Amino acid sequence: MTRTYATVATAAHAEFTVSGSVFIGHVRPVESVEEAESFVATVEAEYADATHNVPAYRVRTDTEGSFVREYASDDGEPTGSAGKPALNVLEGRDLENTAVVVTRYYGGTNLGVGGLVRAYSRAAAEAIDAAGVVEERPHERLAVTVAYDDSGTVRGILESEDLAFDAAYEETVSFDVRVPSADAPALRERIQSATSGRATLE
Repeated sequence: MTRTYATVATAAHAEFTVSGSVFIGHVRPVESVEEAESFVATVEAEYADATHNVPAYRVRTDTEGSFVREYASDDGEPTGSAGKPALNVLEGRDLENTAVVVTRYYGGTNLGVGGLVRAYSRAAAEAIDAAGVVEERPHERLAVTVAYDDSGTVRGILESEDLAFDAAYEETVSFDVRVPSADAPALRERIQSATSGRATLE
C-alpha cells in the first residue's frame, strides 16, 4: 500500500532579525534529491552575498516511504548549530520531499551556538508555517509520445483523470504527465488500449 506523506504546500519564505543578523528561511516541496539540490543551488546563487546559506532536506526515495534521504550542512557555522537544527524541524513535523535553505546576513554580534540553534530552527519553522502543510501521494513522471491522430484521445484521457501535464506539438505529440505512482500502471494500460498500442510510454 503506497502511503501518503506530509510536505509543504508551496514555496515560501520567512524573514526576521536577531541581534543585527538577518535570517531568511526558504522552503519548497521537491520530488527528488536532484530537485532539492537544484533548489539549494538556486538560493545560494540568489543570495551569493550572504554570510551563510544553510541547506537541509528530507526526500523519500521509494514509493513505500521506507527510505528517506536526509541531508544538512552548517555551511561554515559552528558544527551542529545550523543545518541539523533546520533538519530537526523537518523531522519533528514528519515532512518529506521538503527542502529548506536558511540564509544569514551576519550583523556583527556573535549569537553563540545556542542562539544559532534557536535562530536556524525558527527560520525553518516560520518558512514552513508560511508555506502550509498538505498530505501528498507519491507521484512520478510519465512521458507519452503519439502521432497527431492519437493526440486528442490521449489529451482527453489525461484531462478526464484531472492530471497535470505539459504537451509539446512537434513532428509527434509529447505529453509530460505527473501521475500518482499508485495510478500509473492503470493509466499506462488505458492509454495503450485507447491507442491500440501506438503510444510510446517512458
